[in-house]
Parts: sequence; C-alpha cells; structure tokens
Amino acid sequence: MPKFVIRRMRQPDDFVAVAPLLNMIWSEPITAKRLKEDEDKIPPGKLHYNEVGELMGWDRPKWVAEDEDGQVVAYAIAWRAPWTEPGALIHTVVVHPESRGNGVGRALYASLRQWAVEVKASRLIDFMRETDNRSLAFAESRGYVKERHTFESVLDLASFDGGKLYDSINKAERSGIRFVTLAEEPGEANERKLYELYKVTHPDIPGYSGSFPWFEEWKKWSIGQSGVRPEWIHIAKDGDRYIGVVTLQQNEQTQAMYHEYTGVLPEYRGRRIALALKMLGVQTARACGVPYLRTHNDSMNGPMLRINRDLIGFRAEPGNYKMVCELR
Repeated sequence: MPKFVIRRMRQPDDFVAVAPLLNMIWSEPITAKRLKEDEDKIPPGKLHYNEVGELMGWDRPKWVAEDEDGQVVAYAIAWRAPWTEPGALIHTVVVHPESRGNGVGRALYASLRQWAVEVKASRLIDFMRETDNRSLAFAESRGYVKERHTFESVLDLASFDGGKLYDSINKAERSGIRFVTLAEEPGEANERKLYELYKVTHPDIPGYSGSFPWFEEWKKWSIGQSGVRPEWIHIAKDGDRYIGVVTLQQNEQTQAMYHEYTGVLPEYRGRRIALALKMLGVQTARACGVPYLRTHNDSMNGPMLRINRDLIGFRAEPGNYKMVCELR
C-alpha cells in the first residue's frame, strides 16, 4: 500500500505544488505567486468566542500529504474570516487523481476535522463541483448535506452579438441614470460610496450569511484584488448617488474575465439597470480582447439568472454544491 505523510503546509515553499492541485477543481487557474500574494494580505490567525461560545475571529491552517518520494499529492485548508458566520469553518480538500483511493483524503480530512473540533467549530462548509460524484459521496458519508446549489455560466465573446440588449444602456440614460467607471471618479470618498452600495446589496444574494467586512478589508478583497482595475468597475449613478455596479476581474493566465460582483439598490430594480451594467461589462471585455466571461449565481437568484442566461445568453456550466456538516 502506498505510504504518505500528513504535515502542516510550509509557506511559501509548498505553494508551487498546491496551485496545480487547486487548478484541478477550480474553474479558473491560479498561480503559486497569486496564492502567496493573497496569503501575505492576511495577518496571523486570532480566534476567539462570542458570548454564547461560538467560534469567531479568523485563521487559515493548511495541511499537505506527501508521498514516499516527497511529492505533495494532496492539500487541505480550513479557514474563516472575521465576517464569516459565527461557529463556521470553510474548507477545501483536494487529492491528486493518481493518489485517490489509498486513504490520503481520509487522513487529510481527519487532520482538518480534528483541528475543527479542537477550536470548537460548530459547522463545516465545503463547496464541491456538482459533477464530482466521488467527492460528494465522500462528504455525504461523513454527515454533509447539500444546502445550496450555485450555477456557473460562461459567455463566449467571439460569437456574441448583443443586438438590442445594448439598448438597455440608452434606455437607462434617458431615464436620468448616468454610467461612469471608478477610474473616472477616483479617490477614497467615491470608494466609500461604492462600499456602501456593496454593503446594502450584498445581503440580498440568496444564501449570503455572516456579516459584512469593514471598508479596508472590503477594498482589499474586492476592488483591490489582483486582476481588478478601476476602469473595469462600471457604476450606475442617479445624481451623485451610486445605485448600481458591475465589477470585472481578469485572470492573468486565461485572460478571461469574471463578473466579480453585480448589484443594484432595491428601489432601482426592475428597470433593467443591472442588464445595462452587464452589457457595459461585455463591451469592456470585448474591447480588451477577452475570450469569455464567467459568472456564478445561486440557484435561487432568479432575476440574475434570467439576465445572464435568458437575456444575454450565458452558457450553463457545471456548478457547485454548498456542502454543510453540523458538528454540534
């Protein structure tokens, strides 16, 4: 039987081996460099408990499995942010296909779960590809249940013809809505206006839980992310008020763009402002020579699914299940 060793991940050395493993399960590839950059943004973990004993704070322990030749063949991470729902830990476990079936995944998950119990987590959450039946069965045999379903959609831009969909931009402008980019309205004051727009609209996403990050952390993980540029952030304005936004993020390897966020204030919905913002995003992507746009939507987010798939014509791709295990 093949031999392996489970150990804590060594940073940054192991990122080179971990990135290809993550690329086996993620829709868009990531590099070791990007993994390190993201990790460098996070201070050392600091967990604590609220007044009813629920896990709070943040941490990101990581484990790898090495085979008998010293090669990293599996990876696991358990993490929470300060704004993650109380008690919850989100995790990922991935095993190289050639190393599956010999107990690596079981041992790696056991280490992760043991740590979760030690820190008194009450809930474990993993997001698994809906087509990965083997991993889904692994999770369900350990007490996980499917809580939500996220759809993935792709728009091939080479063959896309928006036609009359672009009329939504003119229609919104005729009603008094103005469209700008963050590049046209730079500065912290406008970034804080955008932050408030995100903060109001984010809880309306089906399945959203937890609290909302404070301004500095929001900026770091949204408009300050690698691959996001101010000219790729389209904002809808009513007077001086920010009432809608679409943010695009580009992957440096595929050159594709991801709809990182779309939001419109509740009182402005139903006027096709979200469609207009989406079409502005399409124009930007095509002008940049992007091969395709990718997005995700919760299965219960009917209005956004209608815009993406029924109106614009995004192609359905296999999505993800949110798998949840209650520890207590």
